[in-house]
Amino acid sequence: MQINQITRAYRYDGIDLPVPAHLSADPQGLRAYHAALYPAILNAEAVDAGVSNNVHVTEYRRAVGTKG
Repeated sequence: MQINQITRAYRYDGIDLPVPAHLSADPQGLRAYHAALYPAILNAEAVDAGVSNNVHVTEYRRAVGTKG
């Protein structure tokens, strides 16, 4: 049996976002931290993009549509 260490990565608009160690286990705190860098993340949907090369990727995707 082989055990692989999987790390988390967060992306927004094709950019890999930093994940501070103290927020790595707090998804809501991490979202607030990323929203400080990119305010549109507050309204974006967090989508699980799967695991690739031992990295579990979560993407923030902007809501598409019209206001109203």
